[in-house]
Amino acid sequence: MEKVKTLIIGSGPAGYTAAIYAARADLKPVVYEGLQPGGQLTITTDVENFPGYPEGKMGPEIMDDIRQQALRFEADIRTGMITKVDFSKRPFVCTADDGKIIEAESVIIATGASARWLGIKGEDEYSGYGVSACATCDGFFYRGKTVAVIGGGDTAAEDAQYLAKISKKVYLIHRRDELRASKAVQQRVFETENIEMVWDSVPVEIVGEQQGFVKAVNGVVVKNVKTEEQKTIEIDGVFVAIGHNPNTRTFREFVELNEQGYIKTIPGTTKTNIPGVFAAGDVQDPNYRQAVIAAGSGCMAALDAERFLNENR
Repeated sequence: MEKVKTLIIGSGPAGYTAAIYAARADLKPVVYEGLQPGGQLTITTDVENFPGYPEGKMGPEIMDDIRQQALRFEADIRTGMITKVDFSKRPFVCTADDGKIIEAESVIIATGASARWLGIKGEDEYSGYGVSACATCDGFFYRGKTVAVIGGGDTAAEDAQYLAKISKKVYLIHRRDELRASKAVQQRVFETENIEMVWDSVPVEIVGEQQGFVKAVNGVVVKNVKTEEQKTIEIDGVFVAIGHNPNTRTFREFVELNEQGYIKTIPGTTKTNIPGVFAAGDVQDPNYRQAVIAAGSGCMAALDAERFLNENR
């Protein structure tokens, strides 16, 4: 059994930033990177809204930069997952996927949230080449172009409005004949001239073209759920806005979650209902889901953990 001061579960901007601050505070953090080392930014191509990169940079490169910075301060970053936790008493007992058992005086959960995808043909093929789950991250690349948003809730409606300010035209594709978004948000959508509703329709395929190594979306095939009729809508990009799933399954027996399944934290902190257990990044953020905010909360979590350990020696 290994004993550590601070165990960080998950990587990405939150986990790696927590590792930087925890290592500099001599907490000797151990980081388990999880299924997707580097988080969602590793499946993003050009990133132009993360501070410090004036010319933009590929998502995987940014995450590797932050990872290398954590390693510079001697954070112990490990490939693997934490598959079981016992937060009923301190030190907390956590089990890795290789069977290794770790006793941790403090734990930072930074497992993120995974976008829900459609699971249709072409979605994986064009992911990062015209298919995105983040309008605020990637909308800039579609200035003056035509895009589609898939979904009918507040997120989809807000994404459509955001993109309408940038793009020439936005198709909002929804499987029903009315939106699930709040009435005020719906009204703004209907009043936006360059948003066109595509009712009673589901996407069945994302199509595009490839020239050499360059891929590009040029259409989405939709099916009317009432008539079964199919048609292709010509677009330059698709934004999937059907929600996210916070990666909290391992912790839900102990940590308090909100109705959406995100970890609840005390406002203004990263503290959970378990003293000594902290949550940072998208796993506790259903609203913003931005890398820079995740990084900031990772910093907060490390500072909260340091203060907790100082107070509970």
